Amino acid sequence: MSAKNEPRKRRVQLIVLAYPFALLLISTALNLFVFGVKPPILALPSAEIYVALVIAVVLLIINHTWLMTTTELTRLRFNMFATPEEWAASKFSRQEASQTGLEELERRHNAHRNTTENVVYFVILALLLAMASPTTLAAYVWIIGFAAARLGYTFSYLVGNDDIRGLFMSLSLISVYGMASYMAISLIV
Repeated sequence: MSAKNEPRKRRVQLIVLAYPFALLLISTALNLFVFGVKPPILALPSAEIYVALVIAVVLLIINHTWLMTTTELTRLRFNMFATPEEWAASKFSRQEASQTGLEELERRHNAHRNTTENVVYFVILALLLAMASPTTLAAYVWIIGFAAARLGYTFSYLVGNDDIRGLFMSLSLISVYGMASYMAISLIV
């Protein structure tokens, strides 16, 4: 049985290894042929780029609020609690929690953790990009694109649609790679 899976495993392994390079290639091509990379001019963000940052922050706060709220509603729905003190004050015990409830809570925790991990890199890159005076189009696509993709990722993760989740994950990664490659290319041009 496992011998039958080996060709598939190798194919998936190749895809996993090639995936980030393909996304980096796409984002670099967009920077070079669509957005037009220019040398960095370090300054406070222009008004247009400031707008992109504000829109992204608002979208990311909406995303965080959504994750936070759905996590708490899941706890409420399945009679689960966040702390030992809350469990002790309730009439329920952790051992009585349903498997479905635990899985749904884990889904929300994973979505929240994944978003937090990605937002850390986004914040660093977005601020550096904004201060490098990029083209307005590049800033809008990469900065707002990341935040919008994270909303799509959260939705697809919470409803359990792996195909759409993969698409939105790719879009958010392309945005991160786009910011990084824009700045790297700007040092060369």
